[in-house]
Amino acid sequence: MSGGREAARKGPGEDQPWGGVRPFSIKTKLGALVVISVLITTGLSMIAVHTKTELRFITVFSMIATLLITQFVAHSLTAPLDEMNAVARSISHGDYTRRVSEGRRDELGDLAVTINVMADELEAQDRQRKELVANVSHELRTPIAGLRAVLENIVDGVTEADPETMRTALQQTERLGRLVETLLDLSRLDNGVVPLKMRRFEVWPYLSGVLKEANMVASARAGIASGSGTHTRTDVHLHLDVSPPELTAHADPERIHQVVANLIDNAVKHSPAYGRVTVKARRGAQPESLELEVQDEGPGIPRSEWHRVFERFNRGAVTRPHGPGSDGGTGLGLAIARWAVDLHGGRIGVAESERGCRIIVTLPGLSS
Repeated sequence: MSGGREAARKGPGEDQPWGGVRPFSIKTKLGALVVISVLITTGLSMIAVHTKTELRFITVFSMIATLLITQFVAHSLTAPLDEMNAVARSISHGDYTRRVSEGRRDELGDLAVTINVMADELEAQDRQRKELVANVSHELRTPIAGLRAVLENIVDGVTEADPETMRTALQQTERLGRLVETLLDLSRLDNGVVPLKMRRFEVWPYLSGVLKEANMVASARAGIASGSGTHTRTDVHLHLDVSPPELTAHADPERIHQVVANLIDNAVKHSPAYGRVTVKARRGAQPESLELEVQDEGPGIPRSEWHRVFERFNRGAVTRPHGPGSDGGTGLGLAIARWAVDLHGGRIGVAESERGCRIIVTLPGLSS
């Protein structure tokens, strides 16, 4: 973000000379207008006294000069307001491409920056909404088509409703269920805070279960994908490293499950063939606090993209996942992970790594 937009976020009087009064503010301009008008009137009055000119002529000249200066100042104030009004009207009609000129150094300049920032955010949200519709439509199309084909074959008598056929239909239904769960998580994210069910748990068996479930889900997806001619990742090795082995933590296990599962899923998608994803757990600074780390061996994330990694619908600078046959997903996994960490008052972010992507999660545990 540019320096002008950073300045727009500063409060009144911040980084401003003359005790918080800016030399180019509207108040300063209006004050200067009054002073100049008084000086003109006083000067012309003194000229009239010395030259014995009639006072009525001096009064007319004073009024004309004051009106000209006032007209100039008024135009400099109303012209940007007209432009802002036109841009705001365009935004209200769904056109987010127009912007306001940002060359001024007064309050109207700050307002122009604010309007442009708002337009940028609205344009980004509109683009994300369209991407969500496209992503969800794409994700829904495959399982619906597969389920429909299975049911049509059963109805037409092409195949019998044997356990194998019904198992294929069940797998497609489960895939639809996972997408619905993702959309429900998005709804919870938008609607605000969800009550946490905090409890103490042992980290090793808990994370071991999360990794086993991730392997089971990958195998199930592989079965579904093989029937549709696509591929999914079953070649990536998941490694767990918990130290000390008896480590405990205090958090909401269900929400932490979302965090770890989404981080693993993202790491697997971007891992090379037969790569390795490592999940580490260490004791934090506070009692029963926890530090989690998930690292893959993929192409990594450019530093310029770090601040956008956890935005909704963001799929990163890599145009497609690194692994063979992987899809990019809906772009919600990391956003949901950040949401769950924020509920705990923790932190999540990308960290330096010599290879691949390394994401660290810090959970506060019990307050001291």
